[in-house]
Amino acid sequence: MSRFWSPRVKELTPYVPGEQPKLKDLVKLNTNEHPLGPSPKVLEAIRAEAGDNLRLYPDPNGDVLKAKLADYHGVSTKQVFLGNGSDEVLAHIFFGLFQHGKPVLFPDITYSFYPVYCGIYHIEARAIPVAEDFSIRPEDYAGDCGGIIFPNPNAPSGRALALSDVERIVAGNPDVVVVIDEAYVDFGAESAIKLVDRYPNLLVTQTLSKSRSLAGLRVGFAVGHEDLIEALERVKNSFNSYPLDRLALVGAVAAYDDEDYFRHATDYVIRERQRVTAGLEQLGFDVVPSAANFVLARHPGHAGADLAAALRERSIIVRHFSKPRIEDHLRITIGSEAQNDALLGALPDIV
Repeated sequence: MSRFWSPRVKELTPYVPGEQPKLKDLVKLNTNEHPLGPSPKVLEAIRAEAGDNLRLYPDPNGDVLKAKLADYHGVSTKQVFLGNGSDEVLAHIFFGLFQHGKPVLFPDITYSFYPVYCGIYHIEARAIPVAEDFSIRPEDYAGDCGGIIFPNPNAPSGRALALSDVERIVAGNPDVVVVIDEAYVDFGAESAIKLVDRYPNLLVTQTLSKSRSLAGLRVGFAVGHEDLIEALERVKNSFNSYPLDRLALVGAVAAYDDEDYFRHATDYVIRERQRVTAGLEQLGFDVVPSAANFVLARHPGHAGADLAAALRERSIIVRHFSKPRIEDHLRITIGSEAQNDALLGALPDIV
């Protein structure tokens, strides 16, 4: 700790991202990256853009991408906001849309960046316990608060909330912004974007990092009422007017131009998720029902940390959280068929 740090920096507890190890012959199942590469159309668009134009600033508004997303989701361009990954979009939401004098509600088992945002902006955080089966109970999100946020499907559990239950939460809190973080929605949940025209307090965020295989480009967006989007634009233009570079913009547009590849890639993950779930259950694991590109699993005979360490010795990396309620669980990314075979082949000797 340096004497040059500000008091705010000294108080921060930063988010810890998934490990990016450099091990030989690694089976990497810890950061929910897609096992398949991006659409060939994406690579073609990026190659075409990677020329003399890189000396020029990108479009600060990302108008072409906004138009593509608006058309895809059946909204207007004024209802779309772009950011450098959904994490930046979420950061702007915490700063610009949540009421800072009241607690922001989110599940106790959820994306661990939420309390970090609360810390950096001095917002009171209130973690709402999920049920024993890790499901979110809509009735728990009632009462005075400064905002509500949760992923659907949730992470790291993978459980999805029915759209009717999402709507109950949004409708029951008309005076605050309710944010549905849909990073994993394409793998088995129903998007709440279809509700944004009905509820001016609803904001939905998505990312191209998961189902579009573009974690390396950092493209995220939000869809909601024009008033909410205007607030985010004001924050963005007070922070970084050019959040998306030229390669990210053209790559993202191309990803939405290849619906066939998108369907093929998501179907691949869903099939492998079903196979991995069945394989884990045959080995005695309890697996939480997942609508995401990962599963949360525990073995009643082994500690989660011990299982993660044993897999690591075999160059298989999964995510282990040393947190109450999930410390004996492993979050396992659904990888390629070969990666999943390696995981299921190593576990019998371990358990």
